[in-house]
Amino acid sequence: MPLNWYLIHSKPRQEKTAREHLERQGYPCYLPVLRLEKIRRGAVAEVEEALFPRYLFVQLDTGSGARSWAPIHSTQGVTRLVRFGLEPARVDEGLIAELKSQEASAGQAQRLFEHGQRVQVTEGAFAGVEGIFQMRDGQARAMVLIELLSRQVKLPVDPAALRRLP
Repeated sequence: MPLNWYLIHSKPRQEKTAREHLERQGYPCYLPVLRLEKIRRGAVAEVEEALFPRYLFVQLDTGSGARSWAPIHSTQGVTRLVRFGLEPARVDEGLIAELKSQEASAGQAQRLFEHGQRVQVTEGAFAGVEGIFQMRDGQARAMVLIELLSRQVKLPVDPAALRRLP
């Protein structure tokens, strides 16, 4: 029974729901994700986001005794099986293996701010001041190096009150 990977288009922000419901029906799925930091409710939180928003991969049997693909279309979170013309969009096994390898080797989450990155304070008494991100301290705050009265000063700032500069 030849198994191939195919592409599923999901409803907005429902990739995980689609994966969960397809797997409950016995369809092997793969949803590549990125781990990164974001500001959530005023605090830095580590989140997982789909690498390809609104898309995930499903492994389907193409043999003569294969079960019907029809249930996929009515699965919660699924919009459709992606097609090129009349043919479902088949994805090379090598690409799936490479995505899984990259995801496994990614390690820790992508940081919201990196040491040495230019930032701007967006709130408080120092709103509009530009500085250099130094580090996070142990109290869910960030240390930013700013120039004040012709000297460099470390300023503790809430990470939610910072934005990246190009």
